[in-house]
Amino acid sequence: MHSFLSKQVALAQISLRDAFRVIRQRGPNQIQFWFIALAVGIAAGFAALFFRKGINALQTYLYGTEDVRMLHSFAESLPWYLILIIPICGGLVVGVILHVFTKDGRARSVADVIHGAAMHDGRVETRAGLASALASMITLGTGGSTGREGPVVHLAAVISTWVNRRILADGITGRDLLGCAVAAAVSASFNAPIAGALFALEVVLRHFAVHAFAPIVIASAAGTVINRLEFGGITEFALTSVGEVQFYQELPAFLILGMVSGLVAVVLMKAIFWADDFGTMVQEAIRLPRWLRPAVAGALLGGLAIFYPHIIGVGYETTFLALNADLVLHDAIVFAILKTIAVSVTMAGRMGGGVFSPSLMIGALTGLSFGLIATSIFPDVSGALSLYALAGMGAVAAAVLGAPISTTLIVFELTGDWQTGLAVMIAVSMSTAISSRLVHRSFFLSQLERRNIHLAAGPQAYLLAMFRAGAVMRPPDHPRAAVEETCRDMIRDGVFIDPNATLETAMPLFEGGAVFVPVVRWSGEPKQPELLGALFYVDALKVYNRALAATAAEEHS
Repeated sequence: MHSFLSKQVALAQISLRDAFRVIRQRGPNQIQFWFIALAVGIAAGFAALFFRKGINALQTYLYGTEDVRMLHSFAESLPWYLILIIPICGGLVVGVILHVFTKDGRARSVADVIHGAAMHDGRVETRAGLASALASMITLGTGGSTGREGPVVHLAAVISTWVNRRILADGITGRDLLGCAVAAAVSASFNAPIAGALFALEVVLRHFAVHAFAPIVIASAAGTVINRLEFGGITEFALTSVGEVQFYQELPAFLILGMVSGLVAVVLMKAIFWADDFGTMVQEAIRLPRWLRPAVAGALLGGLAIFYPHIIGVGYETTFLALNADLVLHDAIVFAILKTIAVSVTMAGRMGGGVFSPSLMIGALTGLSFGLIATSIFPDVSGALSLYALAGMGAVAAAVLGAPISTTLIVFELTGDWQTGLAVMIAVSMSTAISSRLVHRSFFLSQLERRNIHLAAGPQAYLLAMFRAGAVMRPPDHPRAAVEETCRDMIRDGVFIDPNATLETAMPLFEGGAVFVPVVRWSGEPKQPELLGALFYVDALKVYNRALAATAAEEHS
């Protein structure tokens, strides 16, 4: 009997190895891919769950609170020196981790996942990604004023990258698996299966292709199940009452709220970028080691939190108070301004974290402030204040993420209130229309633009950057190679390109009517030009057209 079982186990192991080898060689078929998507979704869901519980454990241990959702109320009773020291110590640990495990001392987040989806076949940096997840967990556990969704999304992308490399996934399969991991992570983080799936499609993949929809929904559902097994079917924010829109008379108010929210979102994004530039300038001026930068930001956060503990962490308690209209106008405005400052300091300090949760808090405070003013002016035609807070929360978050569809749905799923859809949709549509004209569509795409990665304009803008001149050029022994003497003349005139330069750099050289450009590598002592070949304009166009066609086929399949 024992021998029989041993043989069966051995046969099963051989079958699994054979199946894995076939997947690596031929790629998974549709059914196999759905099972892989489910496995990736489960793994990403557990990663999101453990990340959240890790933050809670850190906050409980360091601040001594049993209910982390009421952290700021508990922090008001702590000695001031603890409020100051905790984020400084957290910043020191974060700085060392990012200095050792990343090339640039920067925590990875959603922008890097979008970049990986567009230009790296759905792959992201694994070593830097794991270090960033740990650093962000420490940041949020020690009072950093950001959100958990950014690190969780990147951590999920690390998981999908590992699987992609094991099965040798092509670009389409790699991106689809990345979308599955992201959807599961968002769903597991916020108990929002619909928004999780749409977030992956709208923000990360940036298309709604049918072939990606089914596996992403499967993974998103898996993430939600994991969340509900741990936390039950409760929503993130329980509203006492919201009320209904006073139709026709009140709708213009939500249009105006959308415009205000769009401007607030732009201020938030610009403040983060300005703070980052200012921090870099100060760091270079005083020659501050990059590993100390998060500690300095922690000191600033701790000093601010001594007087306003509302800025500590994600900000659930303050968001809940705003959604239930339990704040006065002065407090709502002040807290929104202080949270914007705190988020900017945390992000500029390279401490890690996301912007979604802070944008929810700032949006809820913005909506409540607007509602308090509007209802005081027109009390007879105004609905509940909570409705304004809810609409403002969705409007600011949608503008920051550049994701009106998934953000609208995630607001409903976070609150469990589906009766206020019209007000939220109007505010969201107006805010995204305003903000997308003042920044590069979203916070994430604006981050990439600041790194000279041009994804905001679409594939026609960034595909050229995916190809190197050395890979497209015709070598000297090519049957239709460029005339060497002509190449030498062009090199003497300063017209040439490096083999590592992208087609994005090369294309402007053809605007004067040139048929080809010499590809040159400098070597020897003194440096001498070594002619490697020539990049022909027609070859560059062919590569570009094929890439555009492949992208269009993927997005419409």
